[in-house]
This record gives sequence, C-alpha cells and structure tokens, in this order.
Amino acid sequence: MNMPANRLNVVIFEDNAHLRDSLCILMSTSANFKVTSAYADTRNLLKNIEQNVPDLIIMDIEMPGMNGIEATRIIKQNYPQVRIMILTVFDDDAKIFHSLCAGGSGYLLKSSTPDQILQGLKDVYHSGASLSPAVAERMVRFFQNNISFEKPDYSLTIKEKELLHHMVDGKSYKMISDAMKISLETVKFHIKNIYRKLHVNSSSEAIVKAIKQNIV
Repeated sequence: MNMPANRLNVVIFEDNAHLRDSLCILMSTSANFKVTSAYADTRNLLKNIEQNVPDLIIMDIEMPGMNGIEATRIIKQNYPQVRIMILTVFDDDAKIFHSLCAGGSGYLLKSSTPDQILQGLKDVYHSGASLSPAVAERMVRFFQNNISFEKPDYSLTIKEKELLHHMVDGKSYKMISDAMKISLETVKFHIKNIYRKLHVNSSSEAIVKAIKQNIV
C-alpha cells in the first residue's frame, strides 16, 4: 500500500510542551503527515476527536486526568477506524500489554529517533501495527511469566502461522512480504484470513492473542 496523495491527519496527546512542539515540527517536515491539533491532556477527549477526525493519533500514557491507556480504549470504542500510536517513556511489560489490549496499534519509546517515529506511523498506517522487536520480545516474556498457556486449534495453515510469527516479531507488511517472498497482496490475503480465524479485527489484537494462547 502506498501512502495517500493527501497528508494524513495526526492528533497528538502529550503533556510535555517541548516534546509536543517537537512532534508538531517533525510532522511539518514530512510529506506524509500533518498535525491538525495537539493537546496537553485528555479532557474533552471525544469532542476533540470528533472535531479533528484524525487518521492517526500519537498518545502519551502518563497525562493529567485520564491516562493514555484509558483514553485509547475510549477512542477505539467510539472511533474504531482511528489508529493510535503509543509514544511513552514507559517500557515495562504491563503497560505495553495493557496499551495494546486497549487498542493501541503501535508502541514506541520517546527515546526513538525522529525517523523511527515517522516510520512507526507509516507502519501503523500500512499494516495497523508497529512493534519494535524489543517491545515484541518484552511482550512475549510478559506472557511467559504471567500466563498459563492454552493452545486452541484455530485451523491456521502453515503459511498463516509463519506470517503470524512475523507479526509477533514486529515486522511490517513489507518486511513480511520480503521474508516470505510473497507479494503484499498475498500478505494482506493471509492476514484477512488470520483475523477471521482468530476472531480479531486488528494486528495488535492478533498479536496479543497469538502470544497469550501460544499459537505461534
């Protein structure tokens, strides 16, 4: 999938004024994204989303009032088509897990470079997910240490399991296409089938379910 002809609308929720301004400047230098609004907290959350109708949201976790995880959950319940990138200083397993379960499509640390942030947003737009290998690894360890695994049969094919494994590793559609030597359209076809079989609607849901139930 190519980036759209028009720049994607991005809304930012970040209480640090310096970082918020830096993200706005970063988006202004990109041919793919533009910031329509930036907020220091999540007050008037749904009203702000309705006014801006973003394609993507950059969401901090620790903010005054409602935190970013709960805000993500509320946004996804009301605007399921909006994709949310969590950008935070927190790299602990529980916050990663709860952010993704709330509906976050990606999870990056604030120590990420500008190029990594822009690439993460592109990955979220293209594939509905952006997890760095390090974050994916932490999530695997979280489940291994805290969950009693069960392994139901979802009738996934060998190819579908291989592809799901790549998703768990944090690969984008393009990276999966290259690794499996198949076209992007074939990747999308398999992922559509994976969603149907796992009874999920997004990459983050598929990844959480795959790890939690030891599917791959």
